[in-house]
Amino acid sequence: MAGRQVFAGLPWWVKWVAIPLIVLFVFGGLITTIVGFVIGLLFKALILVALVGGLIFLVRKFTSSSSRDGW
Repeated sequence: MAGRQVFAGLPWWVKWVAIPLIVLFVFGGLITTIVGFVIGLLFKALILVALVGGLIFLVRKFTSSSSRDGW
């Protein structure tokens, strides 16, 4: 492969330290934006599940106390 030949003569610290740091420097804003979006989406999904679960709990609690028939 041509990609492996480019990195063949380089020291290990260039491959494993310098190049990833350059990638983070160039694409850091994009990476943080994507990670922030995913974390925000997961947080909103967690809030949605908690609110829906709380609503179901309250509805079942009040409807079962008002009518003794139950579900």
